[in-house]
Amino acid sequence: MTFSIGVVGAGQFGSQFAHLFKLHPGVSAVYAIDELPERATAAQERWGLDGVMGSFEELLASDVDAVAIFTQRWTHGPLVERALRAGKHVYSAVPMAISEEEIERIIEAVRETGLVYAMGETSYYNPATVFARQQHAAGKFGRIFYTEGDYVHDMDLGFYEAYQYSGGERWKETASYPPMLYPTHAIGGVLGAVPGHAVSVSCIGVKDQRGDGVFDKDVSMFANDFSNATALFEMNDGGAMRTNEMRRVGYPSHIRESRFRFFGTDASFEQLATTTVWQDKSTVEDVSQQMETKPTMSLDDPSLADVAPELRDAFISGLAPVHDQSRLPQEFLGAPNGHEGSHQFLVDDFVTAVNNRSLPPVNAWVAARFTLPGIVAHESALRGGERLPIRDFGDAPVE
Repeated sequence: MTFSIGVVGAGQFGSQFAHLFKLHPGVSAVYAIDELPERATAAQERWGLDGVMGSFEELLASDVDAVAIFTQRWTHGPLVERALRAGKHVYSAVPMAISEEEIERIIEAVRETGLVYAMGETSYYNPATVFARQQHAAGKFGRIFYTEGDYVHDMDLGFYEAYQYSGGERWKETASYPPMLYPTHAIGGVLGAVPGHAVSVSCIGVKDQRGDGVFDKDVSMFANDFSNATALFEMNDGGAMRTNEMRRVGYPSHIRESRFRFFGTDASFEQLATTTVWQDKSTVEDVSQQMETKPTMSLDDPSLADVAPELRDAFISGLAPVHDQSRLPQEFLGAPNGHEGSHQFLVDDFVTAVNNRSLPPVNAWVAARFTLPGIVAHESALRGGERLPIRDFGDAPVE
């Protein structure tokens, strides 16, 4: 079986994913859509796509089978729901949505239509998460009682340029996007290895002091002045998970922007920018080489001309030794990859789920557990760290 797909948002990441969908043998045709038509046309010409559509409405009215949404991060929820209700399978970039109500509507739409929804959380295939998932499945941690997931990405390392590219002249209004409303890299990397869900949270937001108009309440379309935030979650099994979302930090985020720690009663696993260790009660093993990805393309590749140099590592990273390359289609060999080897797996997961009518790993119910805790954490920060309950939508229905 094969299906056709329209990629909505042919910018920096959308264009790269359009190329992977075009390469996949399970996809029959790929179309590009963008509010700036020249970007869609450029993607079509660069990757040999099958056509360009003029609008999201035109795509929904067409006979294209699926959509992949790479629009601004606060727009995903309503677009996903509309696409599902129009009879399209949906791949969505992160986050799933920015409110509990939007999440609930997506889950209801998936349940009622029976269509495939997948959230493209890159951390699910982060080498550290893959390694921890394997160790957990083998029972080597014992009981995992404490975890950490950090998304540590300084604004100075490419984010100014990224928001200018996506936001135009009024980019400062959107660059103030609240850190905890983009929680899935940190939370998904933990829960992608140790399934479970958060039941409550207390979060502290750190108000920005740069004074450059970003994270300024009077400028921000989100009325947000937090540039950093730290949340402590109570988990359903009685354990704890801490996450950091940092946008002002002295850290080399271009080397590793997501990092993780898992502490169990028998063993633990810790990751820094360039070093990763597995340790038990008597030994420490450096497993950094298993996490190391190899570039798939040059930092100077013409397709990255619009990407800030500090962000290009996220587009070129290939596979790590811990990844199972054998499960990917041969057509992906040598193709662009990114975010520590995750892009090719995410595309293959979605294509496989659509063609088999099966649940992808990060389905709507899993995506809710990766996303909603951050939404509630931001509310907690607005309330001075008040501990708040987190709703759980349960597990995906058994097929």
